[in-house]
Order: sequence, then structure tokens, then C-alpha cells
Amino acid sequence: MRTLIFALFFGYIAAISGQVMASSEGIHLDDVEVDLSDKASLQRGAKTFVNYCLSCHQASYMRYNRMAKDLGLTDAQVKDNLMFASEKVGDTMTVAMRAEDAQKWFGVAPPDLSVISRSRGTAWLNTYLRTFFLDDTKPVGTNNLAFKDVGMPHILWKQQGYLTHDEETGHLSPASEGSLSKYDYDVMVADLVNFLAYIGEPSKIQRLELGKWVLLYLFLFFLVAYPMKKAFWRDIH
Repeated sequence: MRTLIFALFFGYIAAISGQVMASSEGIHLDDVEVDLSDKASLQRGAKTFVNYCLSCHQASYMRYNRMAKDLGLTDAQVKDNLMFASEKVGDTMTVAMRAEDAQKWFGVAPPDLSVISRSRGTAWLNTYLRTFFLDDTKPVGTNNLAFKDVGMPHILWKQQGYLTHDEETGHLSPASEGSLSKYDYDVMVADLVNFLAYIGEPSKIQRLELGKWVLLYLFLFFLVAYPMKKAFWRDIH
């Protein structure tokens, strides 16, 4: 019990520290709704993740078959729509690119995204994925408001289009149109962030489901226990 209390305490301190750090850097974070009960959103987020993120970033703590179960998919659906190489459905979501090669090509190995939502926060991820802008001083041609001098290129530029950044006002303005409207792109990013929140703590889905039954049990127990308490103490009072 003591270990659990310390873990919860330090987890809370870490979360607060992350928020303070983001605030101290002058970053305005755009919050996003995370709903792990929205299976359709999680499925769309998973599709975006495997198509655009999994080629460089891995989620080595997540297995395809666990994802299938939690997202309401069959193993066959996962194989047909979310697996494009020789992986098996029981494998973890890893990439073939070696860390040494990534270091040589990008200057840094792309991080594992298994717990990125817990280390960075969903609001940070939502802001990061929507604030890439053109910067011809950078090797990849883009920069980012939430992650200055980031080495990652704007992978979703076809969907969002390119943005320019006004250093005086801090505003981002469209430089070219993408295949999606601003609203549709924001929904796409929200689904991806929702999925990243899920893989950061997949057991949370079961805990939320179990929590409903626990609350119902406590309510029914109260309906029985309170009259018993009144009857027991009647003669004493």
C-alpha cells in the first residue's frame, strides 16, 4: 500500500512538473478530449498511427492482438488493415529500422511512442501535431512551435498543408492547402492523440468499465447498510 501511495504521489508530481515546464517555455497548449470508450476514434487513430508513425516510431509495449481486443477488432481485421509487413498478430508494434541507422539519418533515434502521452501529455501532443511551420533554415524544411528545432519532418503535411509562422505575432497562417479541411485535420489529430493515450495505459479501458460496476455495487450496498445501521443504533441513541 505504501509503495502504491508513493507511486501515485510521484506520478502526480511528474504530471504537474510537465505542465509547469510547458508553461515556463511559453507554449500555449491546445487541450483535446480523450475518450477511451470511443472505439471508432481509437480505430481511426490506430490507422493513422500505423500508416504515418510506425515506419519510424515504434510502440514496443503494445501487441497487435491486445490492441485488436481493446478496440473491438478481430485478428483478421488487424492483419488486413493495420499490418503491412511480416509481423504476426501476437508481435509487439516495432519497426525494422535500426537505432544506429536512425541516428545516422536523422541525427537522433526516433523515440518509442508507447508512453509518450504520459510523458508529454495529450495537450502537448495535440499542439505539436498541429503546429509545424515552414523554416528554410532547418534541414527538414520545417520547425515546430511546441518542439523548437525538432528533427522530425512534418509527416502529415499532405493532410494539413504547410503553415507559415509570424515571429512578431506568433500566429500560424496557411501557406498551402492540404487534402483535409482544418476541422477534419484537427479530428484526425485528436483521434491519433486518443490512440496514443490508449497505448500509454491500455488497462485504463478495463478499469473504467470495472469502475461503473464498483460504483453500482457501493450504491446498492449503501441502500442495505444504511437501514441496518439505523436499526442497530436505534436503542443506543
